[in-house]
Formats: sequence, structure tokens, C-alpha cells
Amino acid sequence: MTTLRKLALTVLATITLSLVAIAPASAYAPVDIVHTERVQVGPYAMIVGFSTWPIRAMKSLDFTFMPEGGIADKTGTMRIAGPAYRTWTRNAPLVRHPRKRDSWGLDILAINDPGNYSFLFTLDGPLGHGEGTLEGIHVLDQPGPPLPLSWTIASLPLLGLIAFLAVAWRRTRPARLPLPL
Repeated sequence: MTTLRKLALTVLATITLSLVAIAPASAYAPVDIVHTERVQVGPYAMIVGFSTWPIRAMKSLDFTFMPEGGIADKTGTMRIAGPAYRTWTRNAPLVRHPRKRDSWGLDILAINDPGNYSFLFTLDGPLGHGEGTLEGIHVLDQPGPPLPLSWTIASLPLLGLIAFLAVAWRRTRPARLPLPL
């Protein structure tokens, strides 16, 4: 009976320590805003924050949108215009950022193509309706080597493994070996 108790105690201690150890890892990382732009949206001043500056194509980043006076009594929409968003014509509602709950935002958005972009905003609140545009957001080329070269280099270990297995299969020919009895 003592062996069963020791085992149960060990399992319980392991589970408890595991849960304590993973608690900090499951916490959200804070949003570090490294660059801000100010835009006038009708009667509202809004600060647009970027977690990476300069922006590079195909690299994810966070955007935060904070109107003066907070977001509590306001609603808004946003549209991105630029080379990667030629067909995106509808306005998306501004929603709370998942990790920075006191502002609106987009979490881990990557802009696919380099070029110049504009953010078009509409806001409704106690001061009325407002529209504004943040223009001249320049997105640089993708960091690192071109994608076809990256994929080619990344697939070399898989191709080597396939070649190794083919050679090993051919040398052993498991279908032709007699079954030992």
C-alpha cells in the first residue's frame, strides 16, 4: 500500500510542478510599440502604434489604434489600401487588441507585398462621425533570401532522408528475405 501512495504522491507532485512551470509561459507577451503615427479622424485624434519599424513585407507585427479619450464610448472601422490589398474593399470593424485590451488593434498581421499603404479610418462617438487617412506607410521588401531559395534549402534534409531510405530499402530488399522460423 505504501508503494501505491508513493506513486500517487509522485504523480501529484509532477503534475503540480508542471502546472507551476508552464504558468509563466502561457502568459501573453506584452505589445511593445516602437513607432507611432498620429492621424486626425474627423474630430478625434488617434495614435496608430507599430510593434516593428520599419515594416517589412511578410513579417508579422502588431498594430494598435488608440483614439484620444479611449475606446469605451466609440466605434470604428478600418480599411487598408495598398498593393497587397487591391481587392479588400469593405471596412473591417475595429476590435480590442487581444493582448492590449485598452486599445483597438490587429494581432500578428503580415503585409504580403512591399509598397506604399494607407489606413482609412471611420469613427463614431460622442463628438460625431469622423473619417481620416494615415498615408505614406512604406513597407520594405521581405527580409532574408527569396522564398524559392529558402524553400529549396529547407527541403534538402528531406530529400537526403528520402534518398537514404531508398538506398537502405534497395540494399535490404525486405520482400525477398526468407522468413526466419
